[in-house]
Order: sequence, then structure tokens, then C-alpha cells
Amino acid sequence: MVCGMRTEELDRLLLAALREDAPFGDKTTEALGIEKEASAVLLAKQQLVLAGLPAALRTFTLADSACRTDVACDEGAAVAPRTTIAAVRGPLAAILLAERTALNLLQRLSGVATQTRLAVEAVAGTGCRILDTRKTTPGLRALEKYAVRIGGGVNHRMGLSDGILLKDNHIAAAGSVAEAVALALSHAGPLWKVEVEVQTLEQFREAASAGAQVILLDNMTIEEMAAAVSERPPGVLLEASGGMTLDRLPAVAATGVDYISMGALTHSAPAVDISLELD
Repeated sequence: MVCGMRTEELDRLLLAALREDAPFGDKTTEALGIEKEASAVLLAKQQLVLAGLPAALRTFTLADSACRTDVACDEGAAVAPRTTIAAVRGPLAAILLAERTALNLLQRLSGVATQTRLAVEAVAGTGCRILDTRKTTPGLRALEKYAVRIGGGVNHRMGLSDGILLKDNHIAAAGSVAEAVALALSHAGPLWKVEVEVQTLEQFREAASAGAQVILLDNMTIEEMAAAVSERPPGVLLEASGGMTLDRLPAVAATGVDYISMGALTHSAPAVDISLELD
């Protein structure tokens, strides 16, 4: 496994990315006609939480097996600006061929980890945990959810096959919150929890009465979330979601919810600034 993916699956993804960037070779480097060994460093240009380095470095060895890499920072490390993250040595053409693919991946995953770490720190000491969502880049879900874990967050579910979560369209199809929960409970095995998304306290009470084991409080006010916490039956877990920002997290966590889920961890995390510089 590399960065949460089986090695062969990661290799397919990286090779496809390399082909996307240079389907017929690197015309610029070829035009120079320079064939020599080179060395380069990956350099952090800002404060960041490092994630995805093993996958990024594998890009160079897939471009040319003659490339050799040295790691200077650990996954999950808080890295300061102007810090050398890793070094690469090998054919110049291979280093330049893999440069953008490796950087795109490393900047993206480190951005997710950095955003997640900020969210985790915002709720520190409350007992509340930060969850991700399925709002990921198609094809990169395993890597982006790996980056969430590196940042200290918790993966909610990898996909639709990993849990029962009744959302507004499921409720509309079933006819009501109670009916949707009843149908899901009749289908779920003993090891599956049934989670249902609600948008009002009335729906919350209906879900709790119907036997939902996890209730997602969607776009509720702080006051509504606090009321749900005070009314929840024993053993029922509460997740808050919708419109979550770093500034809002401490107040939401203080209501006593168990989890806060944030699509922004993956769909809106800004890529961090990392460069590759030839020695």
C-alpha cells in the first residue's frame, strides 16, 4: 500500500497522469537535446502539513527507473517555508517529465491535510471529531481521504457501499423520515448503523423515535443543534454538517455533537505551494 492505495492501482493512476501530460513525449526538453544526470529538491514555499510524498516520489521512478529519491520530511509533519521535503536524482529528462504530475499530486494532498489539521485544531479539547465526505475529485478519492487521515481527520465512508446514510432524496422516495429509517433498519445487518440526514428539529425527533442510530443535523443553527443534543436518546450519535467554516467549528463543537463533517476538506482545500528546483 502507498498513501492508502494498492501499489498497482496507484501506478495505473500515475502512469495515466504522466500520459495525460506528455502523450507524445516532452517536446521542450527534447528540443534542448541535453542528456545528463541531474539532481533536484522539492521545496516547501509556505507552512503546510505534508501528505502524499511517497506517491509523488513514485512518479519519478515510474518516469524512469534510474531515478533515485531521498525523503527529508515525514508524512504528517508540519513543514516550515523554505524547507527541503525530498531530493531526486536521475536523468534530467525524467525529472522534468515527472515534475508537474508529482507537484500537482503533492500540492493537492498536502493542501487537504493542511486544511484538515486546521479544522482538527479548531475543535481540540471538545471531544468532537472532524469527518470528511464523498465530495472528492473523481479518481482521487482514496488519496484525498488518505490526506484527511494524515491531517488528523476521520473518513466518514469511502463510498456508497460502505454505509447507510439516508439523505433528502431517499426520504422523499420513501415518503417520510420514519418510513425511510424503518425500511433501512429492516435491510441493515447487525453490524450496520443507519444514519439519517434531517434539517429540522421535527425531523430529528421523528428520526430518533424511528430508531436511527446516527442523525446528521444538516444546516441547523447553533441553538437547534444544542436542542438536538439535549433531546437525543442514549447511544444515538450526532453529526453536524452544512456551511461549516473554520471560524464556526468551535461553537458547533461546543454544542456537544459527536462529529462535524466538512466537504470543504476535499472540495475546497487550496493547493499548497511546493516547487521543484534543480541543484
